[in-house]
Amino acid sequence: MIAGLDGLRFSHWQVELRPDGVLVLSFDRAGESVNTFGQDVLIELEALLERLALDPPKALVLRSAKQKGFIAGADIREFAEFDRKGTIGDSIRRGQQAFQRLAELPCPTVSAIHGFCMGGGTEISLACDYRVASSDPSTRIGLPEVKLGIYPGWGGSVRLPRLVGAPAAMDVMLTGRTLSASSARAMGLVDKVVEPALLVDEAAKLALEGRERPFRQRFLGWITNTWPARQVLAPMLVKQVTRKARKEHYPAPYALIETWRRSGGGIQARLAAERKSVVKLAGTPTARNLMRVFFLQERLKGLGGKAPHGIGHVHVVGAGVMGGDIAAWSAYKGFQVTLQDREQPYIDKAVLRAQELFAKKVKDEAKRPEVAARLLSDLAGEGVADADLVIEAIIEDADAKRDLYVGVEPRLKPGALLATNTSSIPLDELRGQLARPAQFGGLHYFNPVALMPLVEIVRHAAMDPATEQRLAAFCKAIDKLPVSVAGTPGFLVNRLLFPYMLEAALAYSEGIPGAVIDKAAVKYGMPMGPIELIDTVGLDVAYGVGQELAPFLGLQIPPALSQPPESGKRGKKDGQGLYAWEDGKAKKPEVPKDYAAPEDLEDRLILPLLNEAVAALHDGVVEDPDLLDAGVIFGTGYAPFRGGPIQTIRETGADALLERLRALQARYGDRFAPRAGWDSPLLRQSADVPQ
Repeated sequence: MIAGLDGLRFSHWQVELRPDGVLVLSFDRAGESVNTFGQDVLIELEALLERLALDPPKALVLRSAKQKGFIAGADIREFAEFDRKGTIGDSIRRGQQAFQRLAELPCPTVSAIHGFCMGGGTEISLACDYRVASSDPSTRIGLPEVKLGIYPGWGGSVRLPRLVGAPAAMDVMLTGRTLSASSARAMGLVDKVVEPALLVDEAAKLALEGRERPFRQRFLGWITNTWPARQVLAPMLVKQVTRKARKEHYPAPYALIETWRRSGGGIQARLAAERKSVVKLAGTPTARNLMRVFFLQERLKGLGGKAPHGIGHVHVVGAGVMGGDIAAWSAYKGFQVTLQDREQPYIDKAVLRAQELFAKKVKDEAKRPEVAARLLSDLAGEGVADADLVIEAIIEDADAKRDLYVGVEPRLKPGALLATNTSSIPLDELRGQLARPAQFGGLHYFNPVALMPLVEIVRHAAMDPATEQRLAAFCKAIDKLPVSVAGTPGFLVNRLLFPYMLEAALAYSEGIPGAVIDKAAVKYGMPMGPIELIDTVGLDVAYGVGQELAPFLGLQIPPALSQPPESGKRGKKDGQGLYAWEDGKAKKPEVPKDYAAPEDLEDRLILPLLNEAVAALHDGVVEDPDLLDAGVIFGTGYAPFRGGPIQTIRETGADALLERLRALQARYGDRFAPRAGWDSPLLRQSADVPQ
């Protein structure tokens, strides 16, 4: 035992003194598979560092004793609890003090990073003198706090700009992106990258020998943080952020820039400014709702369970945009995939798109041929007999789908699953002729497949629960978030989106410019406007969904969606729809400067979506309000800072929204009539973060 630590027992920290005099401090949070910083962990760390300050070793190396990664950051559940109690300031102060005590140790300190190093993990590493990272691909380093509506509050926002220069530091903190070990080394965040087996030895060697940082890095760390530089750079950073996020929606990036701009003085003064700013942000609706989104995402990740899915070979029928991209994504994620269509040119086109995905996602060129080899053209459909999962992704026509199943199902091997990617057709309409309906289900992906995280698992009355579980586990295996939904028309996401898109198309047919409609939706917080969305989804798909959903919801279809689109005018995929498209971007006609958008345009767009959310919850499309919010956020990009449609209703007030709905009903007609379910107690519960 090291003399200064005699008599102390630790639950979360292990110490070992090497023969060379270097102390290895290993973090191993008790009772957890992943290292996170709880308050008990920080209290122990402070006590340990206090003793080491009195009797320091030659050097200290900080490492993780976990097999899974380095440190995931703060314990988010504990953080949410502190928010409820109003004690976030105390928790942030403790983290700052513990890390500052590490920074002040009278011996060299090195962080040895292997695997994920996020948030507080990166911040404690920044408090060390040096950082060594393993070359393993799993090593990723980042400060993602902005995604939770705050920014690094344990000294990270103070130390990183002075280590790598303000521009590079702000890019990391404002985007929340993660860095590979080599990228972190190039930036100057990491001093050395080594093989995983050499990590601790190389960290100890660096601690004993030291290393002077390059002059350019030291100069940038100084010059970009001087008072004049902060005043010049801050407005430029704000301008960049404004292009991506509105201040009223996402205040954290703006608060980070402003705190950095005006904060000078010694380390304690800068830590105090950081703490004050982060505490204020933590109490905002945005932070609480983004925290909510984090927990919703964790819940969906858990729906896949730990049971094996038993799927190795996936056969996709239909090589259009959706089917081709589903096949490509499955191959990218490690599955053997065969792709079938009625003509070879359709398959060839999908394979070319797949090559583009592989080139973008597989950074190591030497590994791309192996990934590409997992996707095979299969015009004759021979892969059906060997597949563990067959996904049908043909046109949105019930008769065509049923006809396909007649030929496919008899060729399935025992235990194989059949799934449809239908976006709106109830599965009870599709399963009537199936011999094994228990092994049939819906896997509804969203466009673009590579970007949208959600997959709806669509149930029906004859579906075996084991089928649902296997499909959820498959979604987990391809890094998608599954949400189980009832097989009623439109399921969850399209059922809510359709009234929103329909009202937008109606407003468009009334002469309101598409760009104005889109701007109103984006101002509300949607990722893109509904007119652009219709073109992105495809006018053909929107028409097909409309035929299925309009009668079910009792809505009239506006002219823009009442007929199948002309050939070559289906939207983005053809380069022409409601907008013209060039290089994948919509060319929106300019709006006259004196044009004034109707005052009720936002309500016309958003309230139909909220109204249908209430009805879907009332009808039991999903099990509970949290799953509804999760599905709509991850399936549509619905304003994450608002926490989901049900959360929006709770925060705004159901009665206030009902009054606005009835005002629209009086003005525009019964399509705005409140749907069943507005009297539900679920809408009047508190808007707390889910546990």
